[in-house]
Amino acid sequence: MAKTALITGASSGIGASIAKQLAAKKYDCILTARRTDRMESLAKELDGVKVRVIASDLGTRDGADKLIAEAGDDIDVLVNNAGFGVYGKFAEQSLDRVMQMVALNLVSLTTLTHHYVKCMVAKKSGRVLQVSSIGAYQPSPLYAVYSATKSYVLSFSEAINFELKGTGVSVTTICPGVTATEFHEVADHPKPKWMEMFTMTADDVAAIGIRAMENGRAVVTPGFSNKMTAFFVKLVPRSWATAMASRTMQPGS
Repeated sequence: MAKTALITGASSGIGASIAKQLAAKKYDCILTARRTDRMESLAKELDGVKVRVIASDLGTRDGADKLIAEAGDDIDVLVNNAGFGVYGKFAEQSLDRVMQMVALNLVSLTTLTHHYVKCMVAKKSGRVLQVSSIGAYQPSPLYAVYSATKSYVLSFSEAINFELKGTGVSVTTICPGVTATEFHEVADHPKPKWMEMFTMTADDVAAIGIRAMENGRAVVTPGFSNKMTAFFVKLVPRSWATAMASRTMQPGS
């Protein structure tokens, strides 16, 4: 019997790449995001598996509950990929937009993880892949709330992965750096020039995340430069890491 993967944020970027690669491994897929047309186009590319498209807005208070009601409980792999960033000084940002980001990146992710981990533990089998960010490793001025939500994802997911030892269920967190997606356009952030040489493809990030998930790894940071960044920020004072993060996020840097 085919296993089923529920993938949030599946309309583009890393989410779409994960869907393609899981379908190639013969997982039936439930794709969810706001943009139905893009998911329907993607569904046509996923040959040989069953695909469901569910339009959902996980940036709303009850978005995750509605998705659970429609997707059902029989999920073998949960991929919490949906998320976005808001760029700029916190005091100058729209609070409505910031709270939508918190709802999506943090609240909906927690709700979905809680529900499906319980279901997986009951059947003693399941995998969760959480998409965090390299920004989880230090405070990030100009992405203050986004980085904080991704720090939560990393800490929360590492903790529950430890709690789940011996249950047949694992939680893997991937912390990508700059990736060729729509992230910067959505964040309204002119991409600094230095990012071009360090940008990874969504396909490469997806492949690394899936492999880590299948192997039951707790955390993976894709890309040599990202690994070095994650290592380096642990060695310097937190104030230095914060200042360096601010400098690298400046347009034209």
